[in-house]
Amino acid sequence: MAKFMFVFRGGGYATPTQVSPTELQAHLGRWEAWTKSMMAKGLLAGAHQLSHPPTGKTVRGKGRVVTDGPFAESKDLVSGIVIVEAASAEEAAELARGCPILEHESGSVEVRPVLTSHHG
Repeated sequence: MAKFMFVFRGGGYATPTQVSPTELQAHLGRWEAWTKSMMAKGLLAGAHQLSHPPTGKTVRGKGRVVTDGPFAESKDLVSGIVIVEAASAEEAAELARGCPILEHESGSVEVRPVLTSHHG
C-alpha cells in the first residue's frame, strides 16, 4: 500500500462564523466518524489539525524572507492534513470523497502521493 496526504482547504472550518455552534458541533462529529472509520480499516496513518485562526510564518525566495502568515482567502487556507494508506491514487481519491469538508461549497481535499525512501 502507498501513502497519500490529504490536504484540506476551505470548508466550514475556514469560516466558522457562517455556521451555528450546533451545526459546527455536528460537522465535527462527522469528521470524527470519518477518521475513525478509516482508522478501523487500518487506512489512517496520521492526522493533524492546524490552528485556527491561522498563524505561523512563511519563508519565501532566495532571500529566505520570513513574514507572518499564512494569509490567503479562506477557501484557500489549509486547515489540516491526513495521511492515508491506499492501493492507488484512485482509491485514495475515493476515500477523500467521504470527507465532511466537501459539505461546504468552498471545501476541497487535495490528494497527493507521499514519497517514501527505501533503504536497502
